[in-house]
Amino acid sequence: MGRVIATVNTQEGAGKTTTATNLAACLAMLGKKVLLIDADAKAVATSSLNLDIDDPDRPTVHKLMKGLCGIAESIIGTEIDNLKFIASDINLIGAEFEFLDNDGRNLILRKKLFSVKDDFDLTIIDCGSSLGIVTLNALAAADSVLIPVQAEFYALDGIGKLLQTVRLMQESENPGLEIEGFVITMFDGRSKTQSQSVAEIRSIFKDMVFDTVILRNDKINEAPMHGMPVVLFDPSSNSTANYTKLAKEVLSHRR
Repeated sequence: MGRVIATVNTQEGAGKTTTATNLAACLAMLGKKVLLIDADAKAVATSSLNLDIDDPDRPTVHKLMKGLCGIAESIIGTEIDNLKFIASDINLIGAEFEFLDNDGRNLILRKKLFSVKDDFDLTIIDCGSSLGIVTLNALAAADSVLIPVQAEFYALDGIGKLLQTVRLMQESENPGLEIEGFVITMFDGRSKTQSQSVAEIRSIFKDMVFDTVILRNDKINEAPMHGMPVVLFDPSSNSTANYTKLAKEVLSHRR
């Protein structure tokens, strides 16, 4: 049975899209069939896979949710054989208004994914920083939520609101939704402040925090500029090793 993971954090700069893209790529490189969905109107994941975010003819999440294209035609290939993708664009911003009065508006994406979910071992949904309709759709479609957290003093800002939203989703549209875990990103072990922040995060969330820590590395910032995940851009980098380790840890959670 296919498993859907929504990658969410309301705080900008937490490494959410970087984590979604590179985790999906590493899972695919480990032999899993993976679908990555860009559910963020900024379309950073889309451009990170060397796709033109302004292509008016490409199927997108927005078109899929509006019923302008089917799920099968929305899924496109990538440079990694096992990794498929559904793109985004700026038009997804309109979803917050277009679906506002729709009954079942939070269930649109789940219904669209139903017919293909089991074609993939894992589906990773990269969500925007807003807890609006599109992110609620992702949470309603997901089996679990993965929360990237930057190793900084203000890392926990907004986490309470996110966890409250998850609880509300559990009480309404998606009672089976779970927390996949917190993954610490952009960590610099030379920084005492960051080490203290990591200790605080682990003390609060305990075994909900992944053992894997994503170290700060220039390669992971350079890779999107070349339109590829870091596993392709620099297979020997620490970032590739970190995200491969995270991918294995995610697979060990498989139910």
